[in-house]
Amino acid sequence: MVLLVGIFITTLDVFIVNVAIPHIQSDLHAGTAATQWVVAGFGLALGGGLITGGRLGDMVGRRRMYAAGLTAFVAASLACGLAPTPGALIASRVAQGVAAAMLMPQVLGIINGAFEGAARVRAFTAYGLTMGFGGVFGQLIGGALIQADVLGTGWRSIFLINVPIGAGTVALVRRTVPATPAARGTRLDLAGTALVTLGLVALVLPLIEGRRLGWPEWTWFSFAGSAVLLAAFALWQRRSAAPLIAPALFRERAFTVGVGIALAYQLAMASFFLYLALYLQQGRGLSALQSGLLFTALGAGYFAASTRAGAVAARIGRQVLALGAGVQAIGCLLLIDGIAQDGGVGWLIPGLALAGAGMGLVLAPMSALVLAGVGERHAASAAGVMSTFQQVGGAIGVAVVGIVFYDVLGAHPVPADVADAFKAGLLPIIGFCAATAALAQLLPKTPRA
Repeated sequence: MVLLVGIFITTLDVFIVNVAIPHIQSDLHAGTAATQWVVAGFGLALGGGLITGGRLGDMVGRRRMYAAGLTAFVAASLACGLAPTPGALIASRVAQGVAAAMLMPQVLGIINGAFEGAARVRAFTAYGLTMGFGGVFGQLIGGALIQADVLGTGWRSIFLINVPIGAGTVALVRRTVPATPAARGTRLDLAGTALVTLGLVALVLPLIEGRRLGWPEWTWFSFAGSAVLLAAFALWQRRSAAPLIAPALFRERAFTVGVGIALAYQLAMASFFLYLALYLQQGRGLSALQSGLLFTALGAGYFAASTRAGAVAARIGRQVLALGAGVQAIGCLLLIDGIAQDGGVGWLIPGLALAGAGMGLVLAPMSALVLAGVGERHAASAAGVMSTFQQVGGAIGVAVVGIVFYDVLGAHPVPADVADAFKAGLLPIIGFCAATAALAQLLPKTPRA
């Protein structure tokens, strides 16, 4: 339970912030770029630090690193809750992402070493359910906290709630989590970490800031610099004695295609949640709680499909990913039609439920399909790389869809403009779903997931 609390609050904070964005904009007078960074900054920091976090756990012991990461996450959450300016909130969100990268890799490692047989299966099942609940019900929990306005904290409560929960959990770590010895000979690839982090920032920075500033020359230099840095990272991984990403992993077609699928699909996921929350509150005039309640339609579709995804994957193999992406794309089309009806929010429920079902069909079997061909020696590293691509994809998706959304929204939007912006933003999301379905055809054919 102590391990699952850490996973729950870190997963929750990936999603819970979406429903609070309109309140953050109003209270801190945050611009469009700042609100994108509140979401993307966390994802970039988490994605860039996951593999390094796993290495640190090997070096100093997983229990110690889990406790340190959770402590840092509590401190960063407090800083988010007290942030006086958009810049302070963004910096605190980046710190949250770094702390999450320190603790999240330790959980799977500890579970893998502490349990065997049926107990291990139950532990991994509980891990997956915990992440699912944190993701699907993040908006509802956030809306309820904002509506409750405990002690006048408003949107800040979504971060401050982590402080007592996290601090209490840290106090129990030593007594409940088994110690793991540090592995000898493990080293950090600091140069690789620096190259990939700078390369990703150089890519996302102009995507978020460029539209607002009219795409000045520095944005194009930044794109070029990103390409150079990421190419240098790839070369360094081939030469490094302790690479962040083992080059041998990419000799497996299933893995190479699979991380491309993870990246393409996450381009759609994070952006969908963020801009849907903005549409519901700023375009439909719903409160944070009402917005969160409407997300339960998506959650119902997700859980209904994810419980059957394994059986579907066993029958159609890799095509379950194409099916799920297609179902989500149809859900997005239904949302566009529901928005065009200009009636009550009930018109949105079929589209939300279908989009959620598509997510369940993709996310539940994705790891098994992608990692099935990876040898045991590289299994942990492969899982870390896949998670990294997912988080980075989410950050890039927020930026790319944001270009379309805010370009249509204009400088002085009214609710009808927000509706038009969300409809326009759904089009690239549908495109990312189509790319996911196309990439799934490149996976090796397998009769079972």
